Amino acid sequence: MKKRELYIVNGLIMFLCMGTIYSWGVFQKPLVEALRSVHGVETSPIMASMPYTVFLLFYAFSMPVVGLFIKKTNPKIMAVGGSIAISVGWILAGSADSINFIIATYGVIGGIGVGTVYGVLLAVVAEWFPDKKGFAVGLTLLGFGLSPFITAPLASTLIEIFGVFPTFKILGVAFAVILSLLSLNLKFPENKIDYNQVSNHIELELTPSQMMKTPTFYALWTCFAIGTFSGLMIIGLSSTYAQEVMYLTPIKAAFFTSFFAIFNGIGRPLFGTLIDKLGTKNTITLSYSLIITAGILSILFKGNVFIFGLAFSIMWLNLGGWLAIAPASTFYLFGKSHYSANYGVLFTAYGIGALSQGFVGGFVKEAFGSYLYVFYPVVAMCLLGLIVSNKFIKAKTVDIE
Repeated sequence: MKKRELYIVNGLIMFLCMGTIYSWGVFQKPLVEALRSVHGVETSPIMASMPYTVFLLFYAFSMPVVGLFIKKTNPKIMAVGGSIAISVGWILAGSADSINFIIATYGVIGGIGVGTVYGVLLAVVAEWFPDKKGFAVGLTLLGFGLSPFITAPLASTLIEIFGVFPTFKILGVAFAVILSLLSLNLKFPENKIDYNQVSNHIELELTPSQMMKTPTFYALWTCFAIGTFSGLMIIGLSSTYAQEVMYLTPIKAAFFTSFFAIFNGIGRPLFGTLIDKLGTKNTITLSYSLIITAGILSILFKGNVFIFGLAFSIMWLNLGGWLAIAPASTFYLFGKSHYSANYGVLFTAYGIGALSQGFVGGFVKEAFGSYLYVFYPVVAMCLLGLIVSNKFIKAKTVDIE
């Protein structure tokens, strides 16, 4: 237990690599241009966002599978396998001649790889920190959120020097080495920890099937889907929005993406701590209120660089927040005994949020000619989320007597 903090450091570095997905906005425009100039292929706005969307979808829906098997196998083996899948997906994407090939490699193979490693890391850290689950998981996920701070300018530089397709290959090789080596450190604690001595906020001990019979699960699932829909759409469009709506250069857009990543990272330990202190309902209300404020400011003050920076920082902060709210709430509302499997089921909401944001973002661009209007559905969905959370989720969990 004295060295359990090392698992957070190990996981944080691995998430820094895997969080490169949030730098997709840096890849999207050069990729579309390369497909047009090299292969003569035109790509619509919806299809240009599909690698990002499909990646997130397969990443999300591989989590329930990982949750079912994580306790039955060696976490090292699963993590190494996932690491290899990530690398293969990126390297193959570097040989693409169409957007469909990018979707199949980067999206499907890479997404499954990230979902596998992600699930293993969360399960391992959760077992080592039952007393500070929200904070520990949030701090580990800091790497996922902060990743674009490093990877966005790095990818932008590599694309400028080598081109977009070689950049896929370079990063794929780097991920193979770093992720596989760090995966070898993962293991569960040998001695089981008495949860009743370290946490007094567990309300129930439910299996996945029991959990799925409760209104609380569907309310939390819906709120998670809305939170990820809003955050993922804005994150995926950040660089493109900066260039097409704010008229910033690609270098300045990459800088803003890197800057926003700081808030995405901070959001995880921040909201993880808030969950530990305030409970699920109050934390969700705070998150949605911030997102709605960001959306309204963006609509009212379009073209204002300060408001752009403020609003997008809030959006990135809250996506990071939702990736701490969901796992910690799963533990507190449904118990620790089946945590990995339960969170895997809940994480399918992330996949639905990811799938819907890809179509909505592309539709808004094609229908209205500008990504400015994406904030209208964001505000509307978060208002719906406030209603659902306040009606079906309790303000606080019941303490163990």
